[in-house]
Amino acid sequence: MTASWTVCAQRTLLAFSTSIFLLAFVPLAARSAPDPAAVQRGAYIFEAADCVGCHTDAKNNGPRLAGGRALTTPFGVFYPPNITPDKETGIGKWSLDDFHRALREGISDHGAYYFPVFPYTSFTGMSDQDIADLFTYLQTQEPVKQQGKRHDVRPPFSWRFLQLGWRELFFTPGPLLPVPGKDAAWNRGNYLANAVAHCGECHTPRNLLGGLEQGKAYSGNPQGPDNLKVPNITPDPASGIGKWSVAEITDLLKTGQTPGFDFVGSAMGEVVKGTSKLTDADRAAIAVYVKSLPPISTPKPAKKE
Repeated sequence: MTASWTVCAQRTLLAFSTSIFLLAFVPLAARSAPDPAAVQRGAYIFEAADCVGCHTDAKNNGPRLAGGRALTTPFGVFYPPNITPDKETGIGKWSLDDFHRALREGISDHGAYYFPVFPYTSFTGMSDQDIADLFTYLQTQEPVKQQGKRHDVRPPFSWRFLQLGWRELFFTPGPLLPVPGKDAAWNRGNYLANAVAHCGECHTPRNLLGGLEQGKAYSGNPQGPDNLKVPNITPDPASGIGKWSVAEITDLLKTGQTPGFDFVGSAMGEVVKGTSKLTDADRAAIAVYVKSLPPISTPKPAKKE
């Protein structure tokens, strides 16, 4: 029995050694290839969140996702960073924990608080699975070596340490949980609109400190990104989209066409490039959620003479 056990042990050791030897010749990329299903799911979240819109300087033909786009706000000009997997200038050295902390907590890989121009206040609501899948997708993109630009923001808004107080006032960590008593479509729309697509970040007015005025959620923002006026999309029939049907809102998210046979432009045009790639069910869920919002009446823009 002892001899038999010795032979068996020798064979096991030989097989193990052979496996280790062969593994040494397997390319690292093959050993760490991402799960295709996770990449596909991450691509879907990527489109819904319109990551390209902020992280690509399309106006100046900048490389995809390499950052550098000037985002003008009432507080100054911000430049979103490079989120390609470049190891020196992008997020190539980030771990999933780093990425998760950035989206869930608004804290960078080196421990700094992000300015809320990065909508972590919405992304915090994303599920752990969606954050992980999005990270997996981003790691499969083409790495681009491009250093980020310094924000052009005046004091005191440039003082990052003040974000600690700002967060106490305006930040509620996620994730966003389903609301009891609401059906699956409403909860899905709530999640997509408020966590992933972060619609309220543009369509909700902000106070003097840059916090969202939640009592006026989705009622429009006269000082939106790039100094553009963002419209009221609450169901108010006069100043909002109360006369639009769920089907018409769903169609706009697919084609960019309004019920009045016009087409959205500017930033919303970029958003539709992403929402057009969602499923019909998800676009309809967003529409159901938006139609359920409290109608808020806002002044109509003055007509040009």
